[in-house]
Amino acid sequence: MPDPLIFTGGLAATNAYLLDLDGHLLAIDAPEGFLDFLKKRKLKPHALLLTHGHWDHIWDAADLADWAQCPVYYHPDTAFLCQQPDAMLTFGLPKKLRPVSATQHLDETTPLPTDWPKARLLHVPGHCPGSLCLYFPESGQLFGGDVLFADGVGRWDLPGGSREILLDGIRKKILPLPPKTIVYPGHGPSTTIGQEKQSNPFLGEAI
Repeated sequence: MPDPLIFTGGLAATNAYLLDLDGHLLAIDAPEGFLDFLKKRKLKPHALLLTHGHWDHIWDAADLADWAQCPVYYHPDTAFLCQQPDAMLTFGLPKKLRPVSATQHLDETTPLPTDWPKARLLHVPGHCPGSLCLYFPESGQLFGGDVLFADGVGRWDLPGGSREILLDGIRKKILPLPPKTIVYPGHGPSTTIGQEKQSNPFLGEAI
């Protein structure tokens, strides 16, 4: 699979990704400005996956889905945040956002769309209920949302967060992936599983 097209935008400098899956364009997350970015390049996603429901990842989601006329996917446990984003006003949401409904809820047991060849979903909560990572074993790419960063992990002090659950999920589901796996996170630069095993200060207990 080719390298993703990367967009970073919004107050939290949130990453969004556009993947070309043999002509099927899959967008992952929708921070502020991502829709304009796609419009200028005349790139209409065929689907949108939201890794989780925090405001900085869903800012453009409803408008993007309307414009592209594409299905939206996310985990059922994050549906509350996506469908009632005003709930996030209490922890940093800077303005009212449009709710975004899922065309289909996904979890680890749900068959994935046929246009996502040999992809696997990993459910790794702890930063946010319903946090999903999308893994492509053949290309060695992991789109991890706010689970694992270069020298960091997702914060666990927001509603529904748990340090224990997050680190347990990283230990069981993320760190066993091949060391050369490229991690494309929700914030900051990409990294690899091997690099994070060596240098990430948060993973001492998880390794």
